[in-house]
Amino acid sequence: MGTLKTCEFNIDTGCVELHYSDGRTVSIDCTAVENEVADNMYQRSELDWLIYNDPLAYADLIINGNPEAFLKAVTVVQPLET
Repeated sequence: MGTLKTCEFNIDTGCVELHYSDGRTVSIDCTAVENEVADNMYQRSELDWLIYNDPLAYADLIINGNPEAFLKAVTVVQPLET
């Protein structure tokens, strides 16, 4: 695989796209990932933050990491007080 040239979130497709120097592109469907691994709005929020602020870290988490373990470690669920 070639060297990574760019990694960005494409808002039109809802995908994080990685473009390599050899012409290949990897596209991660963020909606499908959220539907598979996020159990609540707090976990979706954590994934959304990564998508918009650090798409490379998001791509690395999805391709090489364990997103379920990551979400359990970083998500704090705080019930709304009435």
